[in-house]
Amino acid sequence: MTLTIRPAAPGDAALILRFVRELAEFEREPDAVVATEPLLHDALFGAHPAAEARIAELDGAAIGMALFFYNFSTWTGWRGLYLEDLYVTPSARGQGVGAALLRHLAALAVERGCTRFEWSVLDWNEKAIGFYRSMGAVPMDEWTVFRVAGDALAKLAGRD
Repeated sequence: MTLTIRPAAPGDAALILRFVRELAEFEREPDAVVATEPLLHDALFGAHPAAEARIAELDGAAIGMALFFYNFSTWTGWRGLYLEDLYVTPSARGQGVGAALLRHLAALAVERGCTRFEWSVLDWNEKAIGFYRSMGAVPMDEWTVFRVAGDALAKLAGRD
């Protein structure tokens, strides 16, 4: 069995959306996905891409993905790589696919001069937390993620 990791192509937008929906189901938020195939296509392959993706294939069958973008650290003065989604289909888990995707992105981060490679994980996902720790990742326990969205975002922008 041969595992390959390749850059996502424009024809992969539907596949990526399927993986995003499967991930949302796993994360107990199946109704939270409002992305569409055209939105993802534009975000990944449009005139001003917001993100990139890699597709993991086992013997030519797509079994996972990593979707990522750049962030920036004013403290280091360098950009970093932020992993938004890492997903491996349930039937392919435990075969090293997630580890291969993380290693691939880490190598990409180094090649591109990034000084950090970061992501978030749900507090209840103990299996993922253990996996990430085994890969050398350390939790940033002293930080809390804040988000403003929807009506709160409009209000903050003075457009309520």
